[in-house]
Amino acid sequence: MLQVRGRAPDRLEHLDLLESNPGAAREAWIAPGEGLAFLLASSICLGALVYLQLPDEPSSFLILAGLVSTIIGAIAIYRVGVPIALRAAMLTVFGVMAGVSAGKLRTVTADAPVIPALMGPVMVEGWISGIEPAAKGVRLRIRPHAIARFDSHDLPREIRLTHRLDLRVSSGRFVRCWAVLRSPPGPAIPGDYDFRRAAWFEGLGGVGYVQGRCRGGVLGAPPSLRQRFDLFVAAKRRQLGTYVHSVAGERAGGFAAALVSGDRSFMAQADQTALRASGLAHLLAISGLHLGIVGGLIYLIVRRGLAFVEPLSIRYPVQKAAALAAIIATAVYLILSGASVSTQRAFIMSMVFFGAILFDRPALSLRSFSVALIAVTLLRPESVVSPGFQMSFAATGVLIAIYDAWSRARPYTDRSLFGRFRFGAASLVVTSVAASTATAPFAFFHFERLAPLGLVANLVAMPIVSLASVPAAGLAIILAPFGMSEWGLRAFGVSLELILAVAHRAAEEGAAFAQPIKAMPSTALAGFAVALAAFIVLRSWARLALSALLAAASTALWWISPPVPVYWSPSGEVYLALRGPAYSMAEFQEADTLGPLRFDTAEAAEPCSRERCLYELEKGETVLLLNAGAAISCTELSAIDIVLSADDLSCANTISWSQVEESGGAEIRLDASGLSVRHPPRCSPRPWRQCP
Repeated sequence: MLQVRGRAPDRLEHLDLLESNPGAAREAWIAPGEGLAFLLASSICLGALVYLQLPDEPSSFLILAGLVSTIIGAIAIYRVGVPIALRAAMLTVFGVMAGVSAGKLRTVTADAPVIPALMGPVMVEGWISGIEPAAKGVRLRIRPHAIARFDSHDLPREIRLTHRLDLRVSSGRFVRCWAVLRSPPGPAIPGDYDFRRAAWFEGLGGVGYVQGRCRGGVLGAPPSLRQRFDLFVAAKRRQLGTYVHSVAGERAGGFAAALVSGDRSFMAQADQTALRASGLAHLLAISGLHLGIVGGLIYLIVRRGLAFVEPLSIRYPVQKAAALAAIIATAVYLILSGASVSTQRAFIMSMVFFGAILFDRPALSLRSFSVALIAVTLLRPESVVSPGFQMSFAATGVLIAIYDAWSRARPYTDRSLFGRFRFGAASLVVTSVAASTATAPFAFFHFERLAPLGLVANLVAMPIVSLASVPAAGLAIILAPFGMSEWGLRAFGVSLELILAVAHRAAEEGAAFAQPIKAMPSTALAGFAVALAAFIVLRSWARLALSALLAAASTALWWISPPVPVYWSPSGEVYLALRGPAYSMAEFQEADTLGPLRFDTAEAAEPCSRERCLYELEKGETVLLLNAGAAISCTELSAIDIVLSADDLSCANTISWSQVEESGGAEIRLDASGLSVRHPPRCSPRPWRQCP
């Protein structure tokens, strides 16, 4: 007899139905409760995305009025008892309005002063809150106490300075620096990564570089208790990274420090480049893997330890005490690792996982995934446009869907040594293939490239992580209270040396196959996202059929979209897709933006410094760059496919700098009808974006 305590009658009826017909859940296309939860989560994400992409800043009053009216309408519909389709539609509207409201609230709370224009050198005094890696030197995050020529109420909340000389100060220290400052730069081409927006939500009000070296000052801790706590954590985090770097070994010490403390400033640039090129860069982010190591080990140790105490294990659920201990441990690790956005996302998902154990719910379920997605979006609505958010949730959702289907189709019953090995090997292959497939569309869209040997590198590296790195990290945690963590950290470093060897080999071998790919239109990415959503939420044959159909349609849309061989940014840079492949960058005036994210690893040809420069594109078209004052006739230009001129010319195939400057950039291509120029939409001010 099935006995369930504390369940509602409708839940009992549902359990009775499943007991009498075990195949009912397997045959259903979708579980209504989980489907509605996922619909709400997706709608909130869509609302946050809509807010971030609006051309003008919406009124707070209109957003509040829309949210209140939506809540009233949703309550009315649920009380009347309308069909499930109308409920789902109202839930979608409510989710979109909630996402828009969360974005607006986050923008208001993130408001802080920004450096208005290029200035310096000026004296900057403040406390170092973090140290980040840079191509040359390190980047210092400083919370200003004073900046020359600035009133106290105009000080940015935080600034970031590139420090090229050897660093003689550490996190938490008060410093004085001569620096050149400016506001965070915008994207070089339309649709690229918007650093200004990310900086706004981070409270980063200025960037620049140090002239000379930052030197320690004598001012004590800041007056705010919150700031003192943050600086204390930053100092301890730096000490932890320094200790791990020195103990784990010279070759992989920087990698180990990045994994343990989130401080990547100890890592060599060559290692970071190899990890990105090999598809193993996800190991660098303090994410679910690292929090899973900490939380999982604490959960296992506490649960197994309490199980040996017979009076406790008989009378109390020891798994709940272990889950609570794991939550506390992951919270401490969240603080020590710097609490970046990716770490917060991983922490919320681990909270959902261990919270499900506390409340006797399935830990890995679509409902838990939806709760984590809602929580992260409401707390950090700006993260929905970031590659990390999209790729991590896409991989997690697909893995949960595959795990659910696999556990129902092929239950794990073989407990022999060979059975466990076979199950582990199959799980590793399925996990790597599924995660790589789920994240591929977002990697194509944001970076316009994919690691050619990424799947192979993950299949080789992840067993090292599972069988060597994780046990070594666990050993270090267990031995730390006894002052013997060096043994575990040294073994941890040796395992990471193997991973770095895999990364460098995969990067070298894959370089021969690496080719830039055509830019993916946003409509195709939306189609891939819907295909992933269908795969995650649907069951039975509908999962594969609908997701495959949507993915095929999105691929076709991407395939027929015309390539863009020439980008001319509003700040003066010209990016050309050359043979090789390589990208050339010429400046018609001094650039004031970040280089495009999609071109950050491309080889840059020598910029055009002569009166005229001729280039040949990858598809064979010729592009001529004419600097100011170049004497040339339209007859001479008729043999050139595309002419970019600093001066205004009346030739048919010529684009002038004044047109680009006025319209805010241009995408230039050749199609059947000839020269095609696409300008971005008009600039409209947002809190993080000021128009000329």
